[in-house]
Amino acid sequence: MADTKHFNESFERISEEKRNRILSIAISEFANRGFTSANTNTIAQKAGISVGSLYKYFETKEDFFLTVVDYGINQLEKTLETVLSLDLDFFGKVEKIVRIIQNHSRMNQDIIRLYNEMTTESNYELITRLSGELESLSAKCYIDMISSAKKEGTIASDVDSNLSAFLLDNLFMTLQFSYATVYYKERMKIYLGDGVFEDDEAVVKAVMKFIRRALGG
Repeated sequence: MADTKHFNESFERISEEKRNRILSIAISEFANRGFTSANTNTIAQKAGISVGSLYKYFETKEDFFLTVVDYGINQLEKTLETVLSLDLDFFGKVEKIVRIIQNHSRMNQDIIRLYNEMTTESNYELITRLSGELESLSAKCYIDMISSAKKEGTIASDVDSNLSAFLLDNLFMTLQFSYATVYYKERMKIYLGDGVFEDDEAVVKAVMKFIRRALGG
């Protein structure tokens, strides 16, 4: 879970199995219906709990949504943090991340669609809270990666670390959506052909060539 908690202590006191069941069902509901249309009654019913119990765990629907997003996105971030600790150069780590994105996005489509839904949500206050909490970690990781690579001479020294990290994260985000959501899948096929999802290796090689040339590697 994220450092900032959006749930009450009562949610921590229930079994891990029950917590995961509630959150997994909620991921599907929010991913498929969006924050506004998602029905907490439906989530409670499928999870085998009362709506009253649900609101003992979470003060508001917004807090419930934030907890669900934390749960889903943190699963990917834990994997990425493992990659960042590997004894690889900058481009080796980036390639690992691209491959993880391909596999993780296919296996966890509801989580990625939830993330996509989150970025299109019209609730300004909710999005402000989400972006501040969820993007800060990845921003720092990628900025640090690029800054270190510049010092090591792996990439060009005149690269803007912050802007490059922002663009790199956007590339990763688009790839996640392209392997998990209908719109982005169709969009990727328009650019790269109908067989693009049958040749992951070609995508990895092309992405890495693009990144190397962009960063002077």
